[in-house]
Amino acid sequence: MKNSLILLSLLLGFSLNVSAELVDDSGTSIIYSLEDDFEMTKENVIMAIENQGLKVSGELHIQEMMQRTAKDLGFDKAVYEQAEAIEFCSAVFSHKMTQVHPVNATMCPFTVVIYSKAGKPETIYLAFRKPQLMGDGKALEAEIIQFMRTIVEEVSE
Repeated sequence: MKNSLILLSLLLGFSLNVSAELVDDSGTSIIYSLEDDFEMTKENVIMAIENQGLKVSGELHIQEMMQRTAKDLGFDKAVYEQAEAIEFCSAVFSHKMTQVHPVNATMCPFTVVIYSKAGKPETIYLAFRKPQLMGDGKALEAEIIQFMRTIVEEVSE
């Protein structure tokens, strides 16, 4: 039976276990993990952003840049197996943030980082920054965090 489920999931192009688990939200970023294919997870992040009516404005190839520059900068330990950042902006949140304080435009674009650690490609991490707004923005910070959680949690649906 298990082999039939695995075969069915491969034929349909999805994983059996892709539920994102909260890893850490105690610092300046919130980190989730899941067991899935990196490229499929990346595509799911892009789709989740687009499902919010937003457009991806950039993809940053973090691991490639670090690998390319490591030797010249004196680093010999690989941190990532794969790592990319997906950037996007929300006009609604941009307006809300800058209404609180003009400098809050520095919080754009929003970014979701997707990575797997060196030697452990089976565990994919999704992370995003917690906004720290100038002015009276605590309620808006919570709203943005919930918005970002919605995107990350959709990836694992």
